[in-house]
Amino acid sequence: MGAQIRVYRDKIRSTSSMKKIFKAMELIATARVGKARSRAQASTPYAEAITRAVAAVAAQDDIDHVLTEKVAQPQRAAVLIMASDRGLAGAYSTNVIKQSESLLATLKDQGVEARPYLYGRKAQAFYDFRSREYDQVWTGNTDNPVVTVGQEIGKTLVDRFIQPTEEGGVDEIYLVYTEFQSMVTQEPVVKRLLPLAVVEADEPAAHPLYEFEPSAEEVLDALLPKYIESRIFSAMLEASASELAARQRAMKSAGDNANDLILKYTLLRNNARQAEITQELSELIAGADALASS
Repeated sequence: MGAQIRVYRDKIRSTSSMKKIFKAMELIATARVGKARSRAQASTPYAEAITRAVAAVAAQDDIDHVLTEKVAQPQRAAVLIMASDRGLAGAYSTNVIKQSESLLATLKDQGVEARPYLYGRKAQAFYDFRSREYDQVWTGNTDNPVVTVGQEIGKTLVDRFIQPTEEGGVDEIYLVYTEFQSMVTQEPVVKRLLPLAVVEADEPAAHPLYEFEPSAEEVLDALLPKYIESRIFSAMLEASASELAARQRAMKSAGDNANDLILKYTLLRNNARQAEITQELSELIAGADALASS
């Protein structure tokens, strides 16, 4: 019986240690998610303003630009998948990957070759484990995005979009990430960034006619890369807030489960101790009866 008590005591000790880790991670995520939400909200006005500006330029009837022309039969599409670098965030990365797999299957059914671009080590691990190809990967700071990474991703995708299809370019750009809705709800979504014709402005209204100097095409050349970078960085901020919220919720659930396990192991240890005491008393009584009989 002593060995069984030691087993339960070790389980209680290890579970208590894990509970402290879960609590610390929950507190860290709780402290950081507020800042992440503020950053995501602060990026929204700029993203909306540049969306309206690009939409106003693209609304002109006489504009012929590669970034605003929708291909009748797309051949290849770039899909940027935003997961996390670290685990312990519940089903956060799993849900994003499931959403991306659904998109890839849809594109395949339409005869479109999908070229994945990955953001986060969890997405990279998913593809590496299955020996699946991807074009490029970015890792590091998924829970605290930096502007330079968003700019690098945007430039890479725009360059690939401008490149002719026969030379390996893409006709469409899709973005798969988790949209922060509340501390309880984070929803994986798919957004189609390019061609611009499929991106709707937040304020759908008739745009006035403009005269551009030197030309509308050159204005789009300058605006659209910034538009893509702002949309991607805004999605990165949304994803980081979602990741931290998911981690906070997962760590709280893990801490509650640890409490339940500690109570369960404590009860089992007490039962084992009581059984050991009862057995020792029975042996003492039996010995005393044997001595008295002799």
